[in-house]
Amino acid sequence: MSEKPTGRIYLFTKYERLWHWLQMAIIFTLLLTGFEAAGRFKLFGYEGAAYLHNRVGLFWVIAFLVFLFWIVTTGEWKQYIPTTKNLFDVVIYYIYGIFAGHSHPFPKTKEAKHNPLQRFTYLALATLLLPFQMATGLLYWSYNSWEAWGIDKYLSLKWLATVHVAGAFAILAFVIIHVYMTTTGHTVFGYIKGMITGWEDTYDD
Repeated sequence: MSEKPTGRIYLFTKYERLWHWLQMAIIFTLLLTGFEAAGRFKLFGYEGAAYLHNRVGLFWVIAFLVFLFWIVTTGEWKQYIPTTKNLFDVVIYYIYGIFAGHSHPFPKTKEAKHNPLQRFTYLALATLLLPFQMATGLLYWSYNSWEAWGIDKYLSLKWLATVHVAGAFAILAFVIIHVYMTTTGHTVFGYIKGMITGWEDTYDD
């Protein structure tokens, strides 16, 4: 790989960067307070953790809806259309090529910011995991209204808590993998720098 960049490309808008770091803060807070409320450790106290978890969770739902509105109105939803083109090459790269010093088979462009593997991953997050976590969280939060809504016969609070915690662990696993993947650029902090400034360096290879 080239050691020195040969150019720069502006990939991420201010809103994309704001959403990325805001969501990181939201998810970190929800994981921290959620696991405390589940009795894993003590930091804020149960009442404080539960209160903060509920308020941040509601804010997350609103922020997510704003994000969906943004990608639809700006056309950025096209960045998440799944494709199998070069998918196998990208998978092989992450399994073997990255450790052998090979170049990434899918260079980023303004029109294609995410490689095929990222598209499948982010689409699954946006359409399955995150909505699932938000829906189960809202149901948990509205437990006292179940009887009035007539759904108390169909839902178990224990079951709901179990699947909500399972979703939290799935998100935590994604965060760990995602943080690792940010270190796989030409430099350890290259991708992180790009998400801060919006600019990413380009290389001949």
